[in-house]
Amino acid sequence: MPRMTLQVRLVLDLLLTEPGTERFGLEIVDGTGLPPGTIYPILARLEHSGWLTSRWEDVDPHEAGRPRRRYYLLTATGVTEARAAAVRGRPIPAPAPRALPGGAY
Repeated sequence: MPRMTLQVRLVLDLLLTEPGTERFGLEIVDGTGLPPGTIYPILARLEHSGWLTSRWEDVDPHEAGRPRRRYYLLTATGVTEARAAAVRGRPIPAPAPRALPGGAY
């Protein structure tokens, strides 16, 4: 099971809004507000865990005028596990304040 960080939860929440719909990477970036450098490793971990499948778009980049997109889709296991994680999810605690010299916060 992937570690349930706030960022992973944001990705899963977005994918769960329409679990049967494929979404491409930048669509997930836009939907979560997270940077691509955060999103793509999360997607890779979720795919490695069996929660997602992915496929490359079947389009010629020269005809489309843009690079091919990689589409991601929650698997049946991913839907079940993501919903269970959302139910049992607890708020991620804020870091404890760090004491300054002299004991002040």
